[in-house]
Amino acid sequence: MFDARTASLPAIIAHLQAELRAGARRIVLEVGDPDLGRGRYAGERIELADPRAQGFVHRPFRVWVDLAERLGLRLLTPRATTPPWIALAFEPLDPEARLRPTAEDATERYGAGSAFQRISKLEDPGFVLDLAEALARADLAPGARVLDLGVNTGDELALVQWLVPALSPASFVGVDHSASALAVARRRFPEAQLIEADLNTLPALGLGRFDLVLSIGTLHSPGIDDREVLRRIVQDHLAPQGAVILGFPNCRYVDGEVEYGTRMKNFCQPELGLLIKDVAFYRKYLQQHHRQVFVTGKHYVLVTGVAVPAR
Repeated sequence: MFDARTASLPAIIAHLQAELRAGARRIVLEVGDPDLGRGRYAGERIELADPRAQGFVHRPFRVWVDLAERLGLRLLTPRATTPPWIALAFEPLDPEARLRPTAEDATERYGAGSAFQRISKLEDPGFVLDLAEALARADLAPGARVLDLGVNTGDELALVQWLVPALSPASFVGVDHSASALAVARRRFPEAQLIEADLNTLPALGLGRFDLVLSIGTLHSPGIDDREVLRRIVQDHLAPQGAVILGFPNCRYVDGEVEYGTRMKNFCQPELGLLIKDVAFYRKYLQQHHRQVFVTGKHYVLVTGVAVPAR
C-alpha cells in the first residue's frame, strides 16, 4: 500500500504516473495538512505532538496544484480526514477536450461563437496583475489614445478602462478580422472606433499615432507577418513617448483547466524555445528604437516597451 504521507515527491510522481498508465480515473492520496507547516519549505519535516504524525513531511498546497498541472490532472477540493491528514483526489483531464480553432472561416476561429469565447483572461490573476503593472509603466495621461490590435470582443480594453479609469472609450481604437467578435465589442464600447480589417493591412488604415499600442495573443497567429506588424507599430503608430504592450500566449486550455507553457507535438511538458526566440527578437527591436523593455508574465508573457526616461 503506497503511503504518500512520508514518501518523497519523486516517489509520489512515480506512483501517480503508474496509476495513470494503469488506467486510473481517480487517484486519492492522504497527505499532511499544508496549513500545519505555514512558513516551512517543501520537504521540511515537522515534529507534532500527535504520535500519528511521525515523519510528517510538509508540502505547501501550491506543490500539489503545480504537480496536478504538470501531470495533466485535475486537483479536486481537499477533504479533511483524520488530523493531521487530508485527502487529495486527482482526476486525469480529457486531452480531447482541449480548445482548438474549428471554424472553417479563418476570420471566425476566435469569433463570438467559437469555443475560445469560454475563456476570460480577466479571470486569470496573473494576467490582470501583470497588465496592471505594465499599464502603470506606460503612465497614460487622461485623453491618451489606445490602439488594440486583435481587439476581439474587447476584454483587454475593458481591463484597460478599469485599471486606468481616466481614459475615455472614445479614444480607443481596435482592429480585428472577426465580424462577430467586433459586434460584441461594439456593444460594450459604442464610443470606440472598431475596425474590421486584417492586421497585415495596417498601413492602409490611416490610424495615426497612439500613446499605447496593445496586442495580446494575436501577433503569433497564422497568416500574420508579426515582424512586419511590429515594424509598422513602432514606425507608424507609436507616439514619440508612447508605450507598447505585446502579449504572447504561454499556455493551453484543456477540459476547463489552464496548463502553463507552450507545447510542441508529442511533447508532454512545456517547450519554450520558440517563445523565448520571439520574445528576444521583440525585446531587442524595441530597445533599438529607444524603448526600455520589461518582460513579465506566466500564462501570457508580456513584452512592455516604454519611452526611455530623459536624463
